[in-house]
Amino acid sequence: MEVVFDRFGMTDDATNQETTRSIVERLIENGYVYAETVSQSYCPECERFLPPDRYVEGGICPHCGAVARGGDECDQGGCGQHLEPGEIKDAVCKVCGGKAEYREQEHYFFRLSAFREFLLEYLPNLKGTSTARNYALGWVKELLHDWCITRTLDWGGVKFPGRDDLVVYVWVDAPIGYISFTKEWAEAAGADWKDYWCGDETRVAHFIGGGHHLPPLHLLAGAPQRGRATASRTRWSRAAWSRSRGRKFSKSRGYVVWTNDDYLDQGLPADYLRYYLLSYTNHTKELDFSWKVYAERVNNEIVGTLGNFIYRTMYFAEKEFAGVPDLAPRPEVVEEIERSLAAVDGLMRDYDFKNAVDAMMALASYGNGYIQNNAPPGN
Repeated sequence: MEVVFDRFGMTDDATNQETTRSIVERLIENGYVYAETVSQSYCPECERFLPPDRYVEGGICPHCGAVARGGDECDQGGCGQHLEPGEIKDAVCKVCGGKAEYREQEHYFFRLSAFREFLLEYLPNLKGTSTARNYALGWVKELLHDWCITRTLDWGGVKFPGRDDLVVYVWVDAPIGYISFTKEWAEAAGADWKDYWCGDETRVAHFIGGGHHLPPLHLLAGAPQRGRATASRTRWSRAAWSRSRGRKFSKSRGYVVWTNDDYLDQGLPADYLRYYLLSYTNHTKELDFSWKVYAERVNNEIVGTLGNFIYRTMYFAEKEFAGVPDLAPRPEVVEEIERSLAAVDGLMRDYDFKNAVDAMMALASYGNGYIQNNAPPGN
């Protein structure tokens, strides 16, 4: 996709292991993590507890009654609510296919509810899109509960401090990974990672999907070592769900468009896909990936509008003047260009990518109309 990494890291790298443990230990020291015995799915055949996001094949959502994919989320047509370990009903073991039973086990919880009042005061002043602010505020007001941050795994993951039988939940160490990767890059580049996460002039932008990626871990534990996270320098943007054939993207279920096999290997340019994704949807509308709509966007807009404008302009200039003439553009043209540039700049700073793309294409449409209305006879 023509993406160049400043730093490519893995969440199980030593740096992220160390950073995650440091943050979790700090949360424990400050009283934000506590132990509680909970009922959890257990497979008597495999003789193991079943982490809901790894070893539970299916079950019933306790909130809406729909079939839940893997025990940590009610997806594929359900209510979409996050499920804590032990909440799912009639769990099935993904390894042997047998029915699970429920046994008690000690786990650790992040006292997220303690930050409810802080977040209710903080979020309304957050820069970024209104969709992201409203989404987060609704979540805090209605669903802000303490969060189980440990899982039972005998491979991978970051060991929970003081426990050999528990690892930190992936949605804890994954967001922390962004800090860790910055540390690795900074060490190699001779920079200070705190300038990028904790500096007074630092801007932190979170792009969140419909899942449970939690910036509070950054705001409350990881970043405030130098200065305090403020709403004026933190921005949130919420991405819409992406779907394929009416279903939420899922690799395990095959509801996915593979970037290589289905797209790049077919000779399709990366920028066409970027344009389609940005022009089709905004922060409030789900994207249901459609090859038909993709083709229409490329043919009608990239080729028909932008490509046509560029071709007509260059063809006319070459035909009539043997190149671009050294003439000042008319004031109304300059005014339209400057207005469009200002609009695009403001929209990009607000992370409103769809309307920014629309504004760019509107300028191309203006150019086509200008040529059509001002073409000399016979052209």
